[in-house]
Amino acid sequence: MSDIMERKAEHIQVCLEESVESGVTGGLGSWRLRYRALPEIALDDVDLTTSIAGKTLRAPLIIGAMTGGHSEAGAFNRQLAAAAERCGVGFALGSGRVAIERAEAMASFQVRDVAPTALIFANLGAVQLNYGVSAADVARLVAETGADAINLHLNPLQEAVQPQGDTNFRHLAPQMHALADALDVPVFVKEVGAGIGRHTAELLAAMPIAGVECAGVGGTSWARVEAKRVGSDAQASAAGIALGAIGIPTAESLLVCRETMPDRVVICSGGLRTAIDMGTALALGADAVACALPFLKAVNDGGEEAVVEVIQTYIHQLRILHFVCGATRPSEMRGRVSRVDSSGLARP
Repeated sequence: MSDIMERKAEHIQVCLEESVESGVTGGLGSWRLRYRALPEIALDDVDLTTSIAGKTLRAPLIIGAMTGGHSEAGAFNRQLAAAAERCGVGFALGSGRVAIERAEAMASFQVRDVAPTALIFANLGAVQLNYGVSAADVARLVAETGADAINLHLNPLQEAVQPQGDTNFRHLAPQMHALADALDVPVFVKEVGAGIGRHTAELLAAMPIAGVECAGVGGTSWARVEAKRVGSDAQASAAGIALGAIGIPTAESLLVCRETMPDRVVICSGGLRTAIDMGTALALGADAVACALPFLKAVNDGGEEAVVEVIQTYIHQLRILHFVCGATRPSEMRGRVSRVDSSGLARP
């Protein structure tokens, strides 16, 4: 278990110190928001309030899953959660496997005291259901973190690159289905940066889940994070670098998830770095957006106050984008986007 805790610490260090982006576009730049010179609304009319998993957010924004399991992660999580509480956005914890297997690690995931009303997601790798984790274990993780919902994350590429990774994904869908039935909180399924394609989306649509987070290719590549982390293992490192950009680009993954699951929550992540990225994702059908790396860098550089500043900047710019697109609410942004052709012009 000490290896897991060390790995979690190394993940943070690599993300902060190395270039770990996938190196390819997520496809959001191929779309252009439909600007209205005559929006016929006032800026004061814009209301970004959004409901996710029974909680009301002041804006459709979630601080994406990052870390947990060691003391530095615990400090980061508390500052991130406190900032989410102050700004009225969501917060997703990192993988809680270490907390299930080692009781003393649970403290690094416990943030409810600093975020009493915030939307909080617990998190667990779905593949752990094939390695002895039970529904009772997951329920305990949810209870002890005080989470409102849980993300089951899918990460076959990362696990395959990681030395001694957990790569038995056999017959996992039925187990995920059974777990979602058994839990008393909403269950979401997310990728970690390689995207959800049509085949997977159709499998997920058959499960009693509340929604998905597409997490497409275009942002942090966890295969490349592993490659940087295990640099002394030449084969693993080479595989992570060579395969780090494989998967479904963010825009494509978002569109597939929305088409396949029209009535469930779709959260878009995967390289969203600007308010324009976020607005475009909302226009393409996302109910909310998430990102992690900008907040990780902010909390590392300036703690809670720096995170609050980043959140407030995103929200301010999102309000302006809604205004100039003539949308008073995030749901009205849907469809207010055009594809850009090869000449750089937006199609009608």
